[in-house]
Amino acid sequence: MNETGNLSINSENFLPIIKKWLYTDQDIFIRELVSNACDAVTKLKKLMLMGEADHIPSDETFSVRVVLNRDEKTIQIIDNGIGMTDEEIKKYINQIAFSGATDFLAKYEEKTEEGNEIIGHFGLGFYSAFMVAERVEIDTLSFLQGAAAAKWSCDDGIDYEITNGTRTERGTTITLFLSKDGEAFMDEGKLYAALNKYCAFMPVPIYVDIVSKEDDAAEAEKAEETEAPKDNTIHISEEEAKNLTKEDLMEKVQKHKEQKIEAQPEEASANTEQEEPENQEEQKPLNDPCPLWLKQPKDCTDEEYKEFYHKVFFDMNDPLFWIHLNMDYPFRLKGILYFPKLVEQMDVVEGQIKLYSNQVYIADNIKEVVPEFLLLLKGVLDCPDMPLNVSRSALQNDGYVEKMNSYITKKVADKLNQLFKADRSVYESFWDDIGMFFKYGCMREEKLYDKIKDSLLLKTTDGVYETIQEYLDKNKEKHENKIFFVTDEAQQAQYIRMFKEQGLEAAILTTPVDKPFVSFLEYKNPGVKVQRIDADISDTLQEKSEGEESEAKKQADAYANTKMETMFRDVLQNENLKVKTEALKIQSVPAMILLSEESRRMMEMMEAYGNNEMYKAMFAQVKPDETLVLNKTNPLIQFLSDATEEEDKKEDRDLICHQVYDLALMSHRSLTSEEMTTFIDRSNRILEKLAALEK
Repeated sequence: MNETGNLSINSENFLPIIKKWLYTDQDIFIRELVSNACDAVTKLKKLMLMGEADHIPSDETFSVRVVLNRDEKTIQIIDNGIGMTDEEIKKYINQIAFSGATDFLAKYEEKTEEGNEIIGHFGLGFYSAFMVAERVEIDTLSFLQGAAAAKWSCDDGIDYEITNGTRTERGTTITLFLSKDGEAFMDEGKLYAALNKYCAFMPVPIYVDIVSKEDDAAEAEKAEETEAPKDNTIHISEEEAKNLTKEDLMEKVQKHKEQKIEAQPEEASANTEQEEPENQEEQKPLNDPCPLWLKQPKDCTDEEYKEFYHKVFFDMNDPLFWIHLNMDYPFRLKGILYFPKLVEQMDVVEGQIKLYSNQVYIADNIKEVVPEFLLLLKGVLDCPDMPLNVSRSALQNDGYVEKMNSYITKKVADKLNQLFKADRSVYESFWDDIGMFFKYGCMREEKLYDKIKDSLLLKTTDGVYETIQEYLDKNKEKHENKIFFVTDEAQQAQYIRMFKEQGLEAAILTTPVDKPFVSFLEYKNPGVKVQRIDADISDTLQEKSEGEESEAKKQADAYANTKMETMFRDVLQNENLKVKTEALKIQSVPAMILLSEESRRMMEMMEAYGNNEMYKAMFAQVKPDETLVLNKTNPLIQFLSDATEEEDKKEDRDLICHQVYDLALMSHRSLTSEEMTTFIDRSNRILEKLAALEK
């Protein structure tokens, strides 16, 4: 058998397509060739089960072997699967399922982001070998009884030759003669990295061998060093040599020879024993052919789930909990989703969902398949019906993908509700870690919020966890249909203390996700107002006068308020400053700054979108709606009110006005460097004045 020819495509365009579109994922050839080898084994196993390969022993051991030969610059992928006949080579290798290469290049020229989807899409999986090889050989023997071995060889993916093969055992050997582009894979580390990336869970055991004369020579040299040195020297002392005759010397030589002859059998025996390695470990496969996600959840232990998590995601912390997915109808889907423990809040961005198809790795975090909020998690999903090189544009319009997405969301919601009802205390213990996931998820998919709204928790300044409804019911008499929250417990400590002293509580919403979540809560709960603790003064904090105030009292209060407003504006040199005087139950607080909830949210939008040209004009006229609230029950404010017109106290009034305003500002936001410098200098002056008074 001898046949030559060239592949039935436009050969000038073939290799440029392969290399141009797939260069960024050069290691993809590992996935394609090793998965093909695994498929060859899987097909043969199915034929054995169907009774169409009875001549193969039922206890046959199957495997795939990857051999890197550094000296010959080759990589071999060897399997003992179904094999091929020469006719099958012509059908599956030579007749490439590809046409119109020029048209393809013109059509997809601008869609480089989809470049790695060409392989498999057009039956080019095997030809990914030419991304790294200048020559490829296939040596194969079919499982069919009486079949002859066949060999296919091709240079640069253009000219091929089919001859009689040399393989004597069933299966296929693919040999890649590495090109300059592929020499990087002679690095053992790079090869292992690619194999671990794509083949870690393929269904057939995969073994790796590294062959190198340098390594063999080093081992031989090491073995030689460990052997006992050959000693042919006859040792004679200096004193003995003075009186040594020729006859005595000959006698010593003869005795030395006899001693070596007697010792040789023992030496040979010892060498023989050394050649037989003791306790030689059996080679272990690189992959796990039966990953945990393929098992039934009832057959998996907690330790197995944790071990799998540590191994796959290199996270030393145990996951909080996990969800085992196992769906067979109307689509096939298996997998495990882990909720990781967050060391820091921003760890949430480091999620990783690995997508597989029949245990072959496809990609990480494909948002069309996985609900977007779950991309923040860690886990594996195996979708057997998913092609290895599926187009993302096709996924967006795929009905099965939409159903899959809904199924995953439902399973996650069910798991959360189950945990909430099963053990509330345990659930609360890891809410700080999972809260961000679900807040984000609810905003991305409202159907998730509808399913888990009764399991969403708010952690409060009292250190307790409450559902939204529990918070509203608990505080109904103090502030009906209103949720207060804090964004910085340290900075807003003064407001929190005021709340606590009056038996009030606020939700702690300090993560980046909480900013938009506040607006989302109002949207999903009509009639409920959600505002920051410094946005308004609760009626509970105000000192209410008994009975109805007289008109004269109202006028006096209005006049006092006007005087204080004028004084603070003049001292602070801010004509637009809003000043309001209130009687608060807490006398220790001289003043506080309020920023309306609407104004604060607008300011946050400015921070988020201020660099966007479209929003610049919109935000140009936006000014913070701040109000300085003076507490007229506080001694300092009373002093200022009484001394507004006393000229001899002007210096003291000015110092106190500035200090009161800055203290209020510090509880509202951080001072700028200039403001902080001025505040410290003024504080020192006040202390000096106090010290002078003591004298």
